[in-house]
Amino acid sequence: MKAIDLIRFQIEMSYNMTAGLLADMLDAPMTFPTPNGGNHPIWVAGHLAYSEANLVYHIIGNETNPLIDWKSLFGGGSQPTDDAESYPPLGDLLAKWEEVRAHTLQVLDSLSDADLDKPSANPPEGREDFFGTVGKVFSMIGSHPLMHRGQVSDSRRAAGREKLMA
Repeated sequence: MKAIDLIRFQIEMSYNMTAGLLADMLDAPMTFPTPNGGNHPIWVAGHLAYSEANLVYHIIGNETNPLIDWKSLFGGGSQPTDDAESYPPLGDLLAKWEEVRAHTLQVLDSLSDADLDKPSANPPEGREDFFGTVGKVFSMIGSHPLMHRGQVSDSRRAAGREKLMA
């Protein structure tokens, strides 16, 4: 198996597992995962779309993130609020993430395994260990949704949904 194939598998698997849980919350998108708040499904979906676009367009491609207007709502350090009116609908966020994901896979498909070792264009200062090469950025794209999947799972439980796995 080539490295590109493994990365593609990881990216598709993490997307499918997380987007499926998010889609299950279309009728309860503002459910916080704990009584003390946390990242509700709308924030998670917007954050994943914004972040992935930033990783591919800006950090790898040296371009402006097409979702830059979402930075204050969904960028790193943003805080979820209980004001539903300040967010796009969850269905729209999932559709945008799917669109971003399609672009991500197009970029990945344009690369060779050797390209994965090339330096990324804009790694965040001090975070080069995670974002310093194209391959490391794609690895983060594959793992990032799974970092937030547990929050969505907790939101599902807070909304009264049954566990999906025993």
